[in-house]
Amino acid sequence: MQTSYLIAEIIVIPLSGWLSKVFSTRWLFAGSALGFTLTSLLCALAWNIQSMIAFRALQGFLGGSMIPMVFTTGFIYFDGKQRVVVAATIGAIASLAPTLGPVVGGWITDISSWPWLFYVNLVPGLFVAIVVPLMVRIDKPDLSLIKGADYLAMLLMAVFLGCLEYTMEEGPRWNWFSDDTILATAWISGLAGVAFIYRSLTGANPIVDLRALKERNFALGCLFSFVTGIGIFATIYLTPLFLGRVRGFSALDIGAAVFSTGIFQICSIPLYAFLARRYDLRWILMVGMAMFVGSMWDFTAITHDWGAHQLLLPQALRGMGQQFCVAPTVTLALGALPPARLKLASGLFNLMRNLGGAIGIAACATVLNDRTNLHFQRLAEHLNGSNEALNHWLVPALDATGKASEQALQQLWNLTYREALTMTFSDAFLLVGLCFAATLLLAPLMHKIAPPSQPSADSH
Repeated sequence: MQTSYLIAEIIVIPLSGWLSKVFSTRWLFAGSALGFTLTSLLCALAWNIQSMIAFRALQGFLGGSMIPMVFTTGFIYFDGKQRVVVAATIGAIASLAPTLGPVVGGWITDISSWPWLFYVNLVPGLFVAIVVPLMVRIDKPDLSLIKGADYLAMLLMAVFLGCLEYTMEEGPRWNWFSDDTILATAWISGLAGVAFIYRSLTGANPIVDLRALKERNFALGCLFSFVTGIGIFATIYLTPLFLGRVRGFSALDIGAAVFSTGIFQICSIPLYAFLARRYDLRWILMVGMAMFVGSMWDFTAITHDWGAHQLLLPQALRGMGQQFCVAPTVTLALGALPPARLKLASGLFNLMRNLGGAIGIAACATVLNDRTNLHFQRLAEHLNGSNEALNHWLVPALDATGKASEQALQQLWNLTYREALTMTFSDAFLLVGLCFAATLLLAPLMHKIAPPSQPSADSH
């Protein structure tokens, strides 16, 4: 279910710029909201796993274009210092939503049944689909673009991103390239990706503006968006998984334990807006990435008895770090681009965050698979007759023949596995922190920008 949604979403995100030119921003956004709402209803009514997978794929395809259009619209409607607040708000929402997802999802599943995870989308979805066409006036549709569109590039991009997402999502489960299907999708993705890049750089009317990567700020902004995607989605993946596997928390308990991240991110929005009006965004970005590194370093001390209290400090740093990373990256990367290039560039920018998330989750899943076995073996090497603590622990469990009971050995195995798994989570958090540390010093290479003055929304 998750893979089908992500494959469809990751394909349509870079297409959103071209689609908004064809259908206009307001009608594409309204159509996407309506499509997402209707497919939410279909998901709630799904009668088996096959129908659910199909409806989730359709939901991802129809709703995926909303994300980059929000960024584009914010930079078209606002200029000057207002962009600081806009970038802070949009960036916070974009990173806060997946953070609060476990909280809302845990609460819904605890008090009701799973179809309500989709029913809750109906009212707000219909509201957005109705209000956006009435209030948003940015551009007009240009259906003539359909005739001259580069459909070969679209096909290559769909194959490239679809196979890449499948490889990233399913690779850890099937031991990567030892599986023939994973190996095949990786090769197909690589070949289609090379062909798509060549086509986009040589074509007259590319559907994705790869040439925007010539701009230093945009290229580095995409890199920071990629790394931020790793941090946001990998930690959202790791923390609930730890609380579920090691602590045995319920969905609602997990949501309550990770809720502090969202609280600190929301509280840091006014602080970011205050600082962004007075200081260079590049230094704020470096502070945000340093806070994320500090958060991951705190996570490396994780033990099997960590709960909401122990998670408070690292999650506070992560919440504030997310705000101080995402918002300045959006402004530095997109703020200096002319309005004519915003639509196509925004799709690529948002794609990088999703790709970072997919690769980050896949890497963490691989670490959990491989390092858990390694840590278990190393711990097991010390569980022998020379270990006095072990002997003392096993004495009450010895039978008449002097052998430990099967129940005691099983309990010992469970304890060893728990500690090995906890040590592996520490390794995964360290890996995420290293990604941020490796890119932190690149922030000063970006140009300090003054957002260009541009026409108001009414003149488009």
